[in-house]
Amino acid sequence: MPPYRHAYQRIVDDVVADIEAGRLKPGDKLPSGRELREKYEVSAMVVRTAVTILRDRGLVESVSGVGVFVLDRPAKLPS
Repeated sequence: MPPYRHAYQRIVDDVVADIEAGRLKPGDKLPSGRELREKYEVSAMVVRTAVTILRDRGLVESVSGVGVFVLDRPAKLPS
């Protein structure tokens, strides 16, 4: 049985994997909070937590009223 992952960690892991694979490029907009809530079947708080973690890692930036965007990638993505 795989180890338990918090719901927010699933979102973080998926976004990081998409960045690493080139599916998300610098400047790309992440799906909306509503879209992420529906996709992962989680609350708005879980989505906000995931975005906060991604932002703290320097992977995305939030633009109020516009969305969350992928930043230029660092040489090595933090784990």
